[in-house]
Amino acid sequence: MNDPFRPDLLQGKTTIVTGGGSGLGRSTALRLASLGAKVAVLGRRPEPLAETVKTIGDAGGTALAVPCDIRDPEAVRQAFDRVEAELGAANQLVNNAAGNFLCPSEDLSPNAFNSVVQIVLYGSFHCTIELGKRLIARQAKGAVVSIVTSYVTNGSAFVLPSAAAKAGVLAMMRSLAVEWATYGIRLNAVAPGPFPTDGAFSRLLPGSEMEKQALRRVPSRRFGEHWELTNLLAYLLSDASPYQTGDLVTIDGAEALFSGQQFAGFAHLDRAMAKELMASLKPRK
Repeated sequence: MNDPFRPDLLQGKTTIVTGGGSGLGRSTALRLASLGAKVAVLGRRPEPLAETVKTIGDAGGTALAVPCDIRDPEAVRQAFDRVEAELGAANQLVNNAAGNFLCPSEDLSPNAFNSVVQIVLYGSFHCTIELGKRLIARQAKGAVVSIVTSYVTNGSAFVLPSAAAKAGVLAMMRSLAVEWATYGIRLNAVAPGPFPTDGAFSRLLPGSEMEKQALRRVPSRRFGEHWELTNLLAYLLSDASPYQTGDLVTIDGAEALFSGQQFAGFAHLDRAMAKELMASLKPRK
C-alpha cells in the first residue's frame, strides 16, 4: 500500500506516547517516528521501551525510552523533564497506557478497581496536565490524543473499572478542549474496536469460539490492522486537523453500532460458567 502521508508530516513534533513499549502503543510510536516526529515512549518496564526505541533508531528515526509510573505525578514531571532535555520541548501526547480485565462486578475488590482507574484516568490526567502546563508557559500550541474504547459512551458489563475510567478520560478531553482552545491546544479521543495485540487479544486463541464470536460482532467481517489506527492518530496529531478538537473518533468496523456493549454477551451465560471463562482469559503469571 502506498503511504497516504508525506514522510515529514510530523517533522518538528516531539511526541510522548505512554505505554509505548508494546501493543498499539508500540505501533503508534513506530508510525509517528516514521513520519518525522521525535518520540518518547513511557512505561513501567524498561526492556520493551528499549526495544521500541532500537527499532525506531534502526529505521532512521529519533526516539527515547523513559521508564515511568504515570500513576505518580512527580515521576511524570521528571519524565517530561528528561524528554525535553534530550529531545526538545514536548508538544504532543498520546495517552495510551491502560489496564483492563474481565470480572463480575460483584467480585471486584477496591484494589482491583483502583488499579485500573489509577493507570487509565489518573495517569492520563497527570500526563495531560503536565504537557498542558508546559505548553501554556511557552505560549506554544500542542495536541493530545487519548485512546479510549468503543464502549466509552454506553459502558460495558464485566469491565466496570475500564468503562468508568475511560469515560472519565473522554470527559477530560472534552472539558479541556473547551478550556484550552484559547491556548491553541487541541484534545481528542479515539475509540478503537478490536485490534489484535500481544496482550488480552492474544488470549482469544486463533480459531477459538471467543474469537469467532468477536468477529461476528464486526459488520466489516475482520479485525482492525494497526496501521489503520496509527494513520488516524497521525492525522489527528498533524497540522492537517487544526480545527478538530473535543472529538471522539471511533474506528471499529461499525462494531459498536452493531453490537452495543462489547462484553454484554457474558450476561447470557450461566454466571459460574462466565466466571470460569473470564478466569481463563487472565494473564498467565
